[in-house]
Parts: sequence; C-alpha cells; structure tokens
Amino acid sequence: MVAMNSDLRLRVVRPTQRILTGRVVRLLEGYPREVRVGQPVLVAVLTAASVVGLLMLLVRSLLSTGGDGGARRGWKDLKKGPEFLVTPLRVRDAAGLLYEVELHGHLPQSALHPADHVQLTLRRQPDPDLPPRVERIVNVTTGQLLTPRTATVWSHLGPPLLIQALLGALLLAGVAACSVVTG
Repeated sequence: MVAMNSDLRLRVVRPTQRILTGRVVRLLEGYPREVRVGQPVLVAVLTAASVVGLLMLLVRSLLSTGGDGGARRGWKDLKKGPEFLVTPLRVRDAAGLLYEVELHGHLPQSALHPADHVQLTLRRQPDPDLPPRVERIVNVTTGQLLTPRTATVWSHLGPPLLIQALLGALLLAGVAACSVVTG
C-alpha cells in the first residue's frame, strides 16, 4: 500500500489555481514553439502598408533616386510567425504535489535553480492540453521578480511595417473623409 501511495505522490498534475507556491524541482529541456499569425491581421496590416509603399514607390520613381528601398519579407515569412522558447518547469508545493507548468521566453541562466522557493503567477493557455504558462515568478530564495518575455505578432511584423501600415490607414481614412465631405 505504501508503494501505491508513493506512486501517486510522484504523478505530475496541472495546477488549477492562479498562484502556485513551491520549490523548483526541475527545469526540463526547452524547445521552440511558433506564435500563430492570424491571416486577417496580416492582410489588414499588409494592405494598409502597401498604400504607403505604392506612394513611396511613386515618389521614388519621380525623383529617380534608384535603390531598392531595402529587403522586404514575403508573405510566407510573415505568416510563419516568430518562435519562442518553451521550458517545462516542475514545482513541488508544501503538500508534496508535483506540478508542471510552462515557462515561455528567456530568463537569465542564474534566475532559477532546483530547490529555489518560488511563487508563480499562472495563466491558462488557449489549448487545454497544455499546462498553464508562467506570467511572473517571484524567486523567494533570491528575492528576484522575474517576468519572462516572448516574441509577439507585433514584434514579429516589426516597427517599420507597422508604422507604414498606420500611415497607410491614416491616408485611406483621410481620402475617405475628403470624399464624404466633398461628395
């Protein structure tokens, strides 16, 4: 009967609470996961950006300055999405239960060690088959507050493309407003 009890205590469970306090048991080997880029978002951004791109192409051809304007990423590259590091993390609470959570993004190598006492703030993931992900870590042992950062769709698209899309959207809105006022 003791063997059965010890087997049950070694089982990994998924936490249901928002805050989990315990000791780090193990950081498993990390692997990459891709952020999905929604096609409607990508189409809207690229459409708005192409308005300014066409305007810039027209100005460049009138001024005949030459140059290609820099390399542009294609639809396939933008649709693929950024990758981020996923590190499975095992934590044991005061009752002896072993929990599995996921750490998304990078942390300094010295931030977490086995046996560190931590308080984790968790968030459920859209896929119910995945363990919750860590939003914030308070390493009670070292006194550090850690927030893992991952790539987002917006960081993947990049500031130049987003600024160009914003300018294109403003230009389209201005043209639409002028046509409403004058028409």
